[in-house]
This record gives sequence, structure tokens and C-alpha cells, in this order.
Amino acid sequence: MKKINYKITGLKTLAVVMCLSVFACKKNKDDEATQAQGTLVKPNYNRSSVFRNPLNGWVMYGSGSGLASYWDTEYYVPDLGKRVKAIDYASACYIRTSWATFNPANGVYAWRDPSTAIYKMIKGAESKGLPISFRIVVDGRDQGLNTPQFVFDAGAKFYLENAAYPTRKTPYPQDPIFRQYYTKFIEELAKDFNDPKKTAFIDAYGLGKWGEAHNVIYFDPALNTPVAKIEEAKEEVMDWISDLYTRTFPKIPLAMNYHRVVGDPVSWGSANPNSDRLLVKMINKGYSLRQDAFGMTDYYQSWEKAFAKAWNFKRPILMEGGWITSGTHRYWTDPSGKYREGHPEDVRKGEFDASLEAAVNTMDFRIGDIESWFSKSFTLVQRFVSEGGYRLYPDQVYLPEKLNSGTEATITHRWRNMGFGYFPNNIPQWNFKYKVAFALLDASGAVKKVLLDKASEPSTWMKSAPTKYELKANVDVPAGTYTWAVAIVDTTDGNKPGIKLSVNGDITTEGWLKLINVQVQ
Repeated sequence: MKKINYKITGLKTLAVVMCLSVFACKKNKDDEATQAQGTLVKPNYNRSSVFRNPLNGWVMYGSGSGLASYWDTEYYVPDLGKRVKAIDYASACYIRTSWATFNPANGVYAWRDPSTAIYKMIKGAESKGLPISFRIVVDGRDQGLNTPQFVFDAGAKFYLENAAYPTRKTPYPQDPIFRQYYTKFIEELAKDFNDPKKTAFIDAYGLGKWGEAHNVIYFDPALNTPVAKIEEAKEEVMDWISDLYTRTFPKIPLAMNYHRVVGDPVSWGSANPNSDRLLVKMINKGYSLRQDAFGMTDYYQSWEKAFAKAWNFKRPILMEGGWITSGTHRYWTDPSGKYREGHPEDVRKGEFDASLEAAVNTMDFRIGDIESWFSKSFTLVQRFVSEGGYRLYPDQVYLPEKLNSGTEATITHRWRNMGFGYFPNNIPQWNFKYKVAFALLDASGAVKKVLLDKASEPSTWMKSAPTKYELKANVDVPAGTYTWAVAIVDTTDGNKPGIKLSVNGDITTEGWLKLINVQVQ
């Protein structure tokens, strides 16, 4: 913490010098030096530590294995000369698994049963301080019985691509029996996970192959259904499933894959004319954006890049790499020509570069590919910690050191976002709930007064443009010595600190950054 031990008021000579030397700041209307009152405090920016914040940072992938040792797996980092745990760099745990795993029988919910693998995986993440994220997969063509058998036993219609694999059933999403049981399942899931302290986000579509919102089956392909009928079914299904998730998970950020054939029966090809309109419709209903093909240049192309750019700093983008480099995919065949066989670090660089271009908020530590991030591309891990998503801090705060009880205090504060992503305070599920607040702490560190700056809006803070506010508030506390402190608070949680600031300094257990003392008379 660095504090300039002078008062702006009265130092006319210094004010003149500062006015002549801050032309760059004037471009941002930064004239605190001549107008702000009080003592200037400059918190010390922290550029490298991992701060677990919502919709931000590395996402560690879980599975249905439930192995406790998974969270303790260490990876050797040559750059550090030691072994580290991936979980120490992660902000959330993502579980992509089948509906059948969660709900194996009618009325049976595995996440509530301590003997199940999915329960152990979820509890393992929670015990490590990681909120959970989900994608529920129902399509069975490549992975087997993803929709539970009881749904088909009840009469749900399905498509079987290959009779040689009779368990690989894919339900038609417009089927009323499928919808009846899927709705029941999601409603039960929401009873336990519509809680932002437990759940980071939900990948809330999940249809198509691998739940990636492509190659969605509405009718038997052999029937040669007219395109117009397919388009009608596509939109109706998208409306139904998004209505279900927005109704049951009003507090949790929802994500939707964006690509040029979203919701379509195909996986590849030119952009469907309805893709942009349907995605915008989902966004307007409250969805954020996700893409599962970063670094896969034959799939993540100009259409996807342009769509991401159009929504930068309006909706957060959640990233997943497309290529699996640990033996599943022939990533060196990527048409970019940049990936060498036996060099997963080439793919990691491609993913990072695409993520930088898209200004993503999260990147992925996928099971099977985690080791290459640490053993061959740790510099990129550190870069995303330091540069990716959002990193918020106040670089200037002007505060009074003396004031009379019951009088108005003036606080001038300026904020920076040092990440290339943005703080998505504007998404409907958050509804601008995060605000800057100042607190008066007593000698024990207890909060005696909170001054909320309702005008502060962190979603507008961009890396290249520091944002200044002036707060005037009444300080009605008994006479005595207090400490000024600052935080970004959650107004839906009693104005408690809700976002970890990227600073070094004296921070209370609750999350208030201490600034300077103030004498109240």
C-alpha cells in the first residue's frame, strides 16, 4: 500500500505541476489532481496471483469418477522446477456428463446420494472451494445411453443411428414424454443448485452430439423432412429448453454454444441463415456465450470470430479447446498448419491466441490435456491468470482523514480492469448487483458503516480506460478513530465483499481492503 503523505487542498504549486504533466490522463477526463479532495491513496496492483472470482479464470474439468485423489494430482512445471496442483489455478469445476448419470431412475437423483461417483465429485469440488458448472448431455449416438432408459420405457420416441448399438438412443427433443421427464429432472436439479455460492454457470442447452448444439436430431434423417419444418422445430425446441432453464435457474449464469449451424441437424458447412437470429434471441433471454472449438481452425472460423466480436463486453465468452491432444484427435491435421505432431504446446498456443482475440473470460483445464498446460505451456497459464478475464482494482482513492460525525464525506475513486475480458455485472442473473462500497472499520476490524456507491458500474471498466467516480455520503458514526476500507460488494448479500480485488495490501478476512485511518469528531 502506497500513500502520498500530502493533502491536495492548499498545495497550489504542486497542483499546477501535476496539471502540466498529466495530459494523457486528461484524455480520460482524469482531473482528480486539481479537483479531488482528501488524501490520495494508491493501492498496490497485484498482477500475478490467482483470485477465484465468478465467471473468470481457469475452469478445471471434473468427471463422474468421484476420485478424491483427482483434486490432489500434481503436475511438474519445468519453469518453476517443482510440482503444482491444477486446482490452485482454477476458479470453477465443470462437469459434463449424461442425464442418466444424474438421474438413473425415475425419482432417483444421484447427486443427493453419498455413495455415487457424481456426489463425490461435486462434494470434492465444493470442499476445495470450487463452485460447480454443468452440461447435461442427452444425445446417445457416440457415447451410449445418455438419456436414462426409464424415459424410453415410458414411451419417449428416439432415433437409433446404428442398430448394432441398441443402447445408443437419441431422444427427439420435441417429444412430450421426453420433455415431461427432462423438465422434472431440471426442476429437481435447480432445487439444489440455483445458488450462486454453489454454482458458477450452467451450459444450458445440451442437445446435439456431445451437447455442443450441432447435429441435433428432430426427425429421422431418412424421412428427408423439409427444411422449413426442421427450422420450425429447431426454434420451438430452443424456446422450450431456454424457457425451462431461465425459469428454474434465475440466479445462475446460463451459457449457449455459438456457431454457424447452432441447433442444426448438421455439424459442418456454411452458416445457417437463422443462426445469428436464434443466438441473439437466446442472448436476449439471458444467455451468455460458450464455444467448444477454440484452436480448431476448420470449425472456429470467421463467422464465429465475428459473432464473438459483436458481443464482446456485452456478454462473457467461456472457452473450451477443440482439439484433444492426449491421444484422441489428430490435431496436427488442423488446416492452419501450425500444429506439429507430438507438440501439444502448439495447440495450447493456438487456443490461447484465439482466446485473446475473442476476449474470453474463462479457459479450460480439460481432463487428459491438463498436463501439457503445466509441463509445456505454463507461461500461457500464467499469462491468462495475469491478462485474461477481468482483474479489478482501484488505482486512486481520495479520502478525508478527518471529518465530523453526521457530516457529508466526499470520496473520489478511480478503477481499472487490467484483464482483456470484462466483468459481466450486466447479465440478467446478476442484474448489476455488484457495486463499489467503502466501509468504516473500528479498531477490531468490524464494519461500523458501509457507504455504497450506486453509480459505480464495473461492467463498463475497460483495460484502456480507467473510470472515476465521486461519492458523497453521510458519515453518521460515533466519534473515534476508524479505518477506511473498500470492496466490490454483492448488494444481494448484505453488501458483503463479493469480488476479490487484484491488489496487495491489508485485506480483512471478509474481503475489505484497508486504506487509511480517519478521525471522526
